[in-house]
Amino acid sequence: MTRLLILLLCGVPTVLFARAPATELWVVTTDLWGNPVYQTLTLERAGKRLVGELDGDRLEGESMGNDVHFVVTDARQQTYGFNGKRSGDTLRGTADFPDPNNPQARAIHAFTARLIPARPAGPPRLHEFKPTTYSNEFSPHRQPILTIWPGDTVRTTTLDSGGVDERGVTRALFGNPQTGPFFVATATPGDTLVIRLKRLRLNRTSADSLDGIVGRALGPSLAARATELGKPVRWKLDLERGLASLETPTERLKGFTVPLRPMLGGLAVAPGFGAAPISTGDTGRFGGNMDFNEVVEGNTVYLPVFQPGALLYLGDAHAAQGDGETSQYALETSMEVEFSVDVLHGKAPSTPRVESPTHLMALGQAGSLDDALRAATSGMAQWLEQDYGLTLSEVAQVLGSSVQYGVANLAGRSVGVVAKLEKARLEGLRPSGK
Repeated sequence: MTRLLILLLCGVPTVLFARAPATELWVVTTDLWGNPVYQTLTLERAGKRLVGELDGDRLEGESMGNDVHFVVTDARQQTYGFNGKRSGDTLRGTADFPDPNNPQARAIHAFTARLIPARPAGPPRLHEFKPTTYSNEFSPHRQPILTIWPGDTVRTTTLDSGGVDERGVTRALFGNPQTGPFFVATATPGDTLVIRLKRLRLNRTSADSLDGIVGRALGPSLAARATELGKPVRWKLDLERGLASLETPTERLKGFTVPLRPMLGGLAVAPGFGAAPISTGDTGRFGGNMDFNEVVEGNTVYLPVFQPGALLYLGDAHAAQGDGETSQYALETSMEVEFSVDVLHGKAPSTPRVESPTHLMALGQAGSLDDALRAATSGMAQWLEQDYGLTLSEVAQVLGSSVQYGVANLAGRSVGVVAKLEKARLEGLRPSGK
C-alpha cells in the first residue's frame, strides 16, 4: 500500500507519496542430493529487511549489498536457512535444511534462484512467439521459452506429430514434439491453470495418418484380418472448403470427405516433484497426449498445477479426429495456435477438465478403460461439488439422470474416458453468488 506523508515545507503542506517495497517473484531451485526441487519465492525489501514467502511459508531476513540471508518457517515450525549472493537476476548460495532422517541434524544443499520479470504496466499483453526448439518430454527441468501473466494471450505455432512444420521441414524428433514450456507467473502448485483456446488454424494443406485400428478396439476375428494394416495414408486439406479428402483414394473412397475440425492432441503442464519427465506420448492428471477431440477452438481446458509457473506445453495438432483416435494417428498436421491463460488459486482438479459453450467434460486417463471411467466419474463429481455445492447424494442424482460418457483416447499407453454434462441442465443449480 502507499503511505501518505505530510511534510510542512516553508509553512505550506506538501503531500508526498512513498511507495511500499516492490514484491519480487523468484523461482528457487534447490539441489536435494541430485534431485532438483522448484519453489516459488516472493521477497519484499524495506531497507535491509526482507520479508516474504517460500511456497506459502513465511520468511524473514536481510540483504546487505549483494548478500542475501533469510529463514523460512513452515507449518511444523521447522526452519530452513538460505544464504546467497545476488548477481543481476540470479541468486545462488547454500540452503540449510532439516535432515529428513535425523531431527537433530541439518543438511546443506546448493540452491539457485532466477528472478521472474515484473508484470508490465497496462492491460494484458499479446505475445507473438515463434518457437525454435521443441520438447519430447513434459518436463519441469526445461528452461521456459516465454514468461506470461494471467490474462495474457499468446500466438504461436506447433509441429505435427512427426516433427514437421508447415513448410514440410523436419524441425524436431518424431513423437509429438511440443511447443513450450510457457511459464505462467503467479501459478503455484495446488492452483488450476485455465487455458482458453481462442484460435486454432491449420497452416498447410496436407495431413498424415494410418489405415490401422488400435489393438484395444480389435476383437479376435477382426484382429486376425487386420495383420496387413498400419500403412501410411496421406490426406489433402481444403482449407477454403473446410474438408479433408484422401490423396490417393480407392475407387470406393473417391467421394469420401471429412469436415475439418482442428484440435490439439497435446496439452499439458509439467509433473510435480518426484515424477520423472514424462514422454509426450503419455497422459495423466497433468494432461498430456490426451488426443481428446473436444480440445478445439472456443473451448477452455483446466489443468492442475504441480510446479511454479505451471510450465505449459502444447502440440500434436490434428486436422480432424474421430473418437478414440482408433487409427493410432489422427489427421496429423501443423497449426497456428492462439490461447490465453488465467489462474484459479487453490482449486486444483483431480482430472483435466474441458468446458465448451454447451458442456462440462471431465477426462479420466488411466491404463484401462475401467480405471479411466472411474477417474472421469470422480472428476465430474468433484466439479459438481466444488462449483455447484452439491452433496454426494445430489451428485449421484445428477449423474444418474444426465451424464454422458465417451471414449476420448485409445491410441496410447493410457486410455481416456470423458464424462459429459449439458450445461443447460445445470442452470438452476449454481448457488447464489457464484
